[in-house]
Amino acid sequence: MGYLLFAPAPIDPETGEVGENEYNAAFEFVKGGLGDFEDLSETSITELIGSGISVTVYTTLVAFFFALILGLLAGLGRISKNVIIRNIATAYVEFIRGVPTLVLIFTVAFVIVPEVSKSLGVENSVPPNTRAIISLAVIYGAFLAEVFRAGIESISRGQMEAARSLGMNYGQSMRYIILPQALRNISPALGNDFIAMLKDSSLVSVLAVRDLTQSARLYAGSSFRFRETYLVLTFLYLTMTLTLSLVLRWYEQRIRADER
Repeated sequence: MGYLLFAPAPIDPETGEVGENEYNAAFEFVKGGLGDFEDLSETSITELIGSGISVTVYTTLVAFFFALILGLLAGLGRISKNVIIRNIATAYVEFIRGVPTLVLIFTVAFVIVPEVSKSLGVENSVPPNTRAIISLAVIYGAFLAEVFRAGIESISRGQMEAARSLGMNYGQSMRYIILPQALRNISPALGNDFIAMLKDSSLVSVLAVRDLTQSARLYAGSSFRFRETYLVLTFLYLTMTLTLSLVLRWYEQRIRADER
């Protein structure tokens, strides 16, 4: 079984050209290494792309939305003058940053979520999709907290003092003066974290979520087309991340142009 991507076809010693039989043999050698995509079931691949991508995108979008809220609160807590709030926010961020993502997913999904459900009196089990969203939101909330903290601290303190001198309280100063400028500065970093979450969303397949990775795994297991299926899976993730990267790069260039 060949795995070379570039295998030169044998040359006919008499003519010095590649014969048709030799060319076909070389092509089959290369195709054998990559896998044969010709007889893949179109229906199964369509289901893989449709249902899998929709679950992956939905999970990422919803989880990132809640991660933004949690990250903003934790980021404000990190710069709070209240020692208790600041220590709680710091402990949360350091804990998340110090534990592997997969371990955190298991911890949140199978330890924290059930305990919180019991304390709230929720008897029904939490669906896997909900566990996945909560896990990603809790994990990336810590990373976004540092992004928000850095963005807020990048704004001159004089602007906060000027806002307070105009009669604004702390909340109004943050809402109308500091945060709009900070969000503009950290938008590229937020985009990078969204792309990272999109890739890490593949890990929630361990929770039996029928996302893109889980759909590919089930299809590969039932069809025994592992190479072809995982190559398609790789291509799909690469397409999504590269597209988002191009959009993010365009947005960064637009911001730089506006600042000139």
